[in-house]
Amino acid sequence: MTTIDKVYINGEFVTPHGTQRFDLISPVTNQKTGEAVLGDEVDTQNAIAAAKDAYKTFSKTTKEERISYLEKLRAIVSRREKDLTNVMVEEYGGTFQFCSMVSQNMVSDFSAIIDVLKNFDFEQTVGNSKVYLQPVGVVGIIIPWNMSNGFIVTKLSTAIAAGCTVVVKPSEMSTQQTQIIAECFHEAGLPKGVINFVNGLGDVVGAELTGNINVSKIAFTGSTAVGKIIAKGAVDSMKRVTLELGGKSPNVILDDANLQEAIPTAIFAAYLNSGQACAAATRLLVPESKLEEVNAIAKAVIQNIKVGNPKDVDTVVGPMVNKKQYERVQDYIRIGQQEGATLLVGGEGKPEGLEDGNYVKATIFTNVKNDMRIAQEEIFGPVLSIIPYKDEEDAIAIANDTSYGLAAYVSSASKERAYHVASQIDAGRICINGISHDSKAPFGGFKQSGIGREYGIFGLEEYLEPKAILE
Repeated sequence: MTTIDKVYINGEFVTPHGTQRFDLISPVTNQKTGEAVLGDEVDTQNAIAAAKDAYKTFSKTTKEERISYLEKLRAIVSRREKDLTNVMVEEYGGTFQFCSMVSQNMVSDFSAIIDVLKNFDFEQTVGNSKVYLQPVGVVGIIIPWNMSNGFIVTKLSTAIAAGCTVVVKPSEMSTQQTQIIAECFHEAGLPKGVINFVNGLGDVVGAELTGNINVSKIAFTGSTAVGKIIAKGAVDSMKRVTLELGGKSPNVILDDANLQEAIPTAIFAAYLNSGQACAAATRLLVPESKLEEVNAIAKAVIQNIKVGNPKDVDTVVGPMVNKKQYERVQDYIRIGQQEGATLLVGGEGKPEGLEDGNYVKATIFTNVKNDMRIAQEEIFGPVLSIIPYKDEEDAIAIANDTSYGLAAYVSSASKERAYHVASQIDAGRICINGISHDSKAPFGGFKQSGIGREYGIFGLEEYLEPKAILE
């Protein structure tokens, strides 16, 4: 049994003031594997105080000093890549292939922000004035359970590059992942108080970070509903916020696309992180004239989609993180059938032989109308909706007919045509002919998918305040 009974404050792993215990449950077996002691308001206040004190000197460090810290972190994270991958697989059931990709991206994220920092000018001349870009202050980082350490590295590396100090509140379901990434940051030898980790509940630790006047900014990844609560709480002290929220991403397959290539890729994009990803391409838009052909290809592809043990390298869909999430996905599968969508493959219940875990059948609905709940609401599971469209203009209209705008995907034999369509879709990041990642390109959402951007120079500027000095 694993016991996580420390939080990381002011450069040390310390026993928390909080005493509440949280059971760690395997999503594969639904058996208890350990427990974590959660921090409380006092622990959060202590971490904020440490970060505030550290900010006095860390905010004055040079670019070269920050680059040195980031290079040390990159080396340590790279060395512990296997540990970071395995703990993701073990703790929340992420597939090995997805978690391996996340661990590799963490290293890339450090490299990208180092490159940005080397070429970034914190003192600029604008018009006839000097503009100084200074760190925003103490940052509260609030992270969900899916891809926890990936989000932590993206935000923390950018905060360090800017000269900010940080208190991180990971999900209570990610305490084992947090333990390893905290060990990485501790080994890097950053000054005490620059980075702090407090495990705890959102309405306790998260609420304290959001309301505490000594925190200048909140960087949050999670649901739109929680993002709205944070935004409302942050306004009292005029905190800056970066909110990366939910999505219902369209994948537009144009009529000239090679369906034998595009449809398998589209299904993989929909089942990204077992469907538990804000950028998963869960709305597949296809020409109505090719709907039957798409359906046939999709049914054939599903035969080779393995739902099973997330440790197996060929598993595409692992378990849902807990029973609650499993039941949520089951509810949506029932809703889809009640709304009149055609169940192409999958459906309710668990796959045969996987009854002990939180496994959902790889599910595809076809003939879906875009006003159905399964097409409008974020399900966060392996459920794909195939939506037919009449022409290119109709496809763009359907793609934009959503309250979200985080990611989108476009497939076409013509790159020029794909870019033309992509330019008309309201989403923060759009991939052409597949799934791509760029650690320097901005990531964030339109509409109810969030506020602000992460990665590269766009992300760095979110952690800085411009100060103009005029003569």
